[in-house]
Amino acid sequence: MGRRLIVSGVPKRIVSLVPSQTEFLSALGLEEEVVGITKFCIYPDAWFQEKTRVGGTKKVKMDIVRALNPDLIIGNKEENTKEDIALLSAEFPVWMSDVNSLEDAYSMMLSVGEICGKVVESENLVQQIKENLKQVKGIGKGKKVLYFIWHDPDFVVGKETYIDSMLTFLGYENECKVGRYPELQTLESYEPDFVLLSSEPFPFSAQHVTYFQNLFPKAEIKFVDGELFSWYGSRMKEINSKALFVEK
Repeated sequence: MGRRLIVSGVPKRIVSLVPSQTEFLSALGLEEEVVGITKFCIYPDAWFQEKTRVGGTKKVKMDIVRALNPDLIIGNKEENTKEDIALLSAEFPVWMSDVNSLEDAYSMMLSVGEICGKVVESENLVQQIKENLKQVKGIGKGKKVLYFIWHDPDFVVGKETYIDSMLTFLGYENECKVGRYPELQTLESYEPDFVLLSSEPFPFSAQHVTYFQNLFPKAEIKFVDGELFSWYGSRMKEINSKALFVEK
């Protein structure tokens, strides 16, 4: 992102603005250091119940952050707004991740581990994840997919995204060649082998199967765990072929 951050010493008061990175901070054992999270940081549950909430990922409450007086704020380019980060950066050290691939996820974890004095813990976690992911590498066997994240209008996962990187690692071919998360208006022109309906952010359910089956009569409609496909960090340890797909 072209940003430079200088921190003096190991942070003792951390505010996390990203749910998946909050979960990762917990995995590093930073129970005492993390003092603030967002209302969407639902894992771990004990933190969600007990930690101070500083608003949402898109609308941070500056007064609450100021009261917490953090010596490090951790955000993400996609999750947080440019306006919020500019305001926060004017008063506090803000470290930002920009995660669009598996390699970016590994880099994020190692960098946060270094900043927070958890180098060994972060290195061990990354190694565990890499070993775990070996069991699912290539399971897609070149099958074409469309990964939907919203309905009416219909938005899908495109290129230059972490989810696309995960699909590629799994061996799937993303039918959408446009960058980021485009709205597809000519759905009938695609011929995917699988239509993947994510569990987040849109609550796809069994009632949507008929709609997509009519659009793509040759495709198999599958529900997927959106957290496993999109949460970069310690959640990646839980990925396996059975957990990725869910029944509705």
